[in-house]
Amino acid sequence: MEMEWLKPPPGSVARKKRVGRGRSSGHGKTSGRGHKGQKARGKVHPRFEGGQMPLVRRIPKRGFKPVKKEEWEIVNIKDLTIFSEKDEITPEILKEKGLIKGKGKVKILGEGEIDRKLKVKAHAFSEKAAQKIKKAGGEIIVG
Repeated sequence: MEMEWLKPPPGSVARKKRVGRGRSSGHGKTSGRGHKGQKARGKVHPRFEGGQMPLVRRIPKRGFKPVKKEEWEIVNIKDLTIFSEKDEITPEILKEKGLIKGKGKVKILGEGEIDRKLKVKAHAFSEKAAQKIKKAGGEIIVG
């Protein structure tokens, strides 16, 4: 089979409408645009509302949205109880286990209790979380 043998099924492709080719074509003179008016003369911007105040300018704007907003992934200490003492906890492992989505930086918060030595690596720790991990004999690594 050759590429040039392929054709669409009959009736699936319509011919291009050829306008402005004389009156006998059925699409002559005004070429289907009617008489005069803005649409007969050229293109109109899709958001143009005929001169009235556009919707985007009528609706009030509030607040400020930073372009480079820093996103944080939050993990509580109670969520780290699924790990054993020999595991080193990193953002990659947290993503594998489904504790974070992996969009931004990881911050460990101190909600819950921990009863084992854990080596936790994250971008940030709350004071409470750092105290609880150290109290249990674990280690925190910022970075």
